[in-house]
Amino acid sequence: CAYFLRQAGHTVTVVDRSAPGDPTACSYGNTGFVGVGGAPLAGRGAWRGGLRSLLRPDDRLAVAPSLDRDRLRWLWYLKAGSADEARRAGVMLEMKRRSLEILREICPPNGPDSAFTACGMVQAYRTPEGFAQACRSLPGAVADGVSLRVLAADELRALEPGVEFDIAGALYNEAAGFVHAPDFVVSFARTLAGMGVEVVSDSPVEGFDVSGRTVVRVRTARGDVRPGEVVLAAGTWSAALAQHLDIDLDLQPVKGYTVTVRAPANGPRHPIVLCEGTVALRPLGDQLRFGGDMALAGVDRSISRRRLDRLGRTVRSYLPALEPTETLETWAGLRPCTPDSLPFLGRAPGYDNVSIAAGHGHSGVGLAPVSGQLIAQLLCGHPTAMDAAPFRVDRYTGAPSWLRHRAPAQHPGRAAIAPAGGQR
Repeated sequence: CAYFLRQAGHTVTVVDRSAPGDPTACSYGNTGFVGVGGAPLAGRGAWRGGLRSLLRPDDRLAVAPSLDRDRLRWLWYLKAGSADEARRAGVMLEMKRRSLEILREICPPNGPDSAFTACGMVQAYRTPEGFAQACRSLPGAVADGVSLRVLAADELRALEPGVEFDIAGALYNEAAGFVHAPDFVVSFARTLAGMGVEVVSDSPVEGFDVSGRTVVRVRTARGDVRPGEVVLAAGTWSAALAQHLDIDLDLQPVKGYTVTVRAPANGPRHPIVLCEGTVALRPLGDQLRFGGDMALAGVDRSISRRRLDRLGRTVRSYLPALEPTETLETWAGLRPCTPDSLPFLGRAPGYDNVSIAAGHGHSGVGLAPVSGQLIAQLLCGHPTAMDAAPFRVDRYTGAPSWLRHRAPAQHPGRAAIAPAGGQR
């Protein structure tokens, strides 16, 4: 957001609760894939899988038992959205394609100082059913501009001569790549500073002062900011931050893991997505990082040995001969997920100068470029690069009355300032 708003000539201040590259942020430990497809979380079977995980904690999606109303409402919308999977998958595909195009422009890949590597990506399917479904979807993806094709067995061996696969088939995305987390975030923060963007690190937002429908002051740990426009783009913390303004976001933290190991001699050369297992492998220099898993358990970054073991079993089921090596880092982070897997992008209801850019799930890096572009276009009153309607902040309706949001109450972090000559 800051990049495109500054490019449009606006004065921009970024207020960050930590610092670029902070280990608690999702941008630190992710695999950084850009331009790769993925099924929405609210796809067929996700709801049943979530219920099943209450009894079988080794399932792909783990849901901790809870009577928390926000989580129950989120699960209700997850179930309600499963019938709309194809449309949302198409929107997500367009976002990722556009993000890849933007990233290539602002961060040319494969240079000596570039934090973006464009090397192609293998999408591996272990089951005949999964591979057949991918092949049926292939013509539509190609028609939408994705450089995707089926890999013959000899082509896969040429790409990955040292890897032994136990799979039914694979696709190859020639244009996809990855950014080097967290180096990309640190480097991009320097780019913003060079453009004249003020980046205020280690400065949590403590509250807002409001006059009518306008935020007139943002109170932070390091002083106040008087904004013309406010964009809430705080990842997992966006929902709590929005509550200061009596804005209820249907956003839940979904925990994921990455494990970084010393690259084995027979490890992959290219990034690989283990599609049915929802695990990603990313080689970089002398390291191999694999990540995945989904655990809906609130704000909890603790590491579960059971979930890590599941991650390892999934990798070995696709790559059975992969040599074990030294573990360099184990990390857990919280992805900000919406029930339909599409982010919130647009004006917040009830405000004239507050917008939301949050809820990118496990694709934060891959969707960030087009999200920032859309927010800037909306705020500047320009035509948007793609239809912004699917990302409306107020799109969730219809939950049973006992699951609906409580009536707005004055938040202790929100000061109401009555405008002259009237009441708020």
